[in-house]
Amino acid sequence: MYKADLPSDSSIEKALERRRTAEMARKARIFNTRQRVLGLDLNALNQQVHEKKHQQNMEKQRDKAYDQLREYHDKALIQRDIDEREKQAALHTGLTQYWATRQRAEDSSDVNLKSGLKGAFGVTIPEGELGPASMTIFQGEGIGEEQRRREQVKMTERDLRTQKEDNERRLLGDKHKAMLVGRELVHQDLRGLQLRALEEECKKAACIALDNYNQSLAAERAEALKVQQKSEEREDVAEMWHTLTSDMMTECAEGARQTGEGRRPLVLVDRWKGMSPEQLSAIHREREEQRFERQRQREAQKIQDVAYELQLLKLSREAEEEERGAEEMRRQKRIQTARYNMQLAREQQAHQEYLNKKLYTNKPSKDYFHQFNTSSR
Repeated sequence: MYKADLPSDSSIEKALERRRTAEMARKARIFNTRQRVLGLDLNALNQQVHEKKHQQNMEKQRDKAYDQLREYHDKALIQRDIDEREKQAALHTGLTQYWATRQRAEDSSDVNLKSGLKGAFGVTIPEGELGPASMTIFQGEGIGEEQRRREQVKMTERDLRTQKEDNERRLLGDKHKAMLVGRELVHQDLRGLQLRALEEECKKAACIALDNYNQSLAAERAEALKVQQKSEEREDVAEMWHTLTSDMMTECAEGARQTGEGRRPLVLVDRWKGMSPEQLSAIHREREEQRFERQRQREAQKIQDVAYELQLLKLSREAEEEERGAEEMRRQKRIQTARYNMQLAREQQAHQEYLNKKLYTNKPSKDYFHQFNTSSR
């Protein structure tokens, strides 16, 4: 039998392709380091999306408001241009009417030069002798021109009269408004004057009351000063009289001593005249005794200080001996620790050589590590 090419089942291929796509998507999710380690903060992402949409809405509203403002300004500019053109047209119309009514060519002194383009001089030659080229008015022309001119003059006068009446009414309105404003200003000025007058009267009354109060205070203070001066004068006179008649001025020695029952005599300082020789000798004796006692105390203190210094020297020598012994012990301990550490280092080095040269001789290659994490299952 001959080999025939049978059609392949498309459903199987689609299923394989679907599983292959799912496997690739699963690998992408599992081997994504950021998503696997950090994860996703859905609340924060939703908040960011909400803030972004809110910002976009605000920007749209702002752009819409700017567009409306721009359209409003455009309309305002267009309306202003229209108003300007209307004003110019009205001004041009007014000038045209003024020229037509007040500055007509027929009323000028050089009408012969401008009307009909007849030249700079009057024509005295009959028309029959000039020929067809000299004809200026033909038959049938100029009919009703005077009537139209009169109607135009009447219309112009009516428009001017209307404008004049409008101007007069506007002037009257402006005058009325100015009169009302002036009346209001006058009323305000009168009220201001009245208020200022009342304020000045209040200030004057307050000043008068303050002056009266100050005058009463000044009178009371002057009376108090007089009373105080009289009292001070009486006290000075009494003090001078007491000084003149006191034991100090009369130099009475007994007046400096005051005795009482059951207590020692007191000395009045303001009347004391000095100590007696017996009192001075007693003071000198007591001072000498105090000096000898103080010298004896200083010598005893010196002896005590020398003993204390000797004790401190002895203690310091003992402390130095103890410190030297402790330092020697620490040095011996450091030596022992160093020897022990060297022994540990030699043992660890020998163990590492044993591991590297005898135990771990078959090192894994890169292919060994690349065989892991190749599938999502």
